[in-house]
Amino acid sequence: MKEIKAYIKPHKLYDVTQALQKVDGLTGMSVVNVRGLGRSKTEERIQRFTTDSLGYVSHVKIEIVCHDSLVEEVVSIIQDKAYTGLRGDGKIYISSVETAIRIETGERGEGAV
Repeated sequence: MKEIKAYIKPHKLYDVTQALQKVDGLTGMSVVNVRGLGRSKTEERIQRFTTDSLGYVSHVKIEIVCHDSLVEEVVSIIQDKAYTGLRGDGKIYISSVETAIRIETGERGEGAV
């Protein structure tokens, strides 16, 4: 199993979500509004509507745990649908997941995803 964390621009969330909902075998995702600082020193970063007084930029974090066989498809969709061609489009991180546990049933492993 893998965990995919993607940080994208908020206005791209709808497109990414619509595309990911079509992936067979993908059981769900979590979405969190986040703020952060990166290497970007662009004009966009200092504009009031995209940053706060400390310079944080608003993004959306998508978290997905999925079977290894879905990783490339999911990453490809996120890259395609979140792309604007501008600096600060975001990042995608992929990590291994040791196990998953379904609280409701106690089921462990890939079946719990």
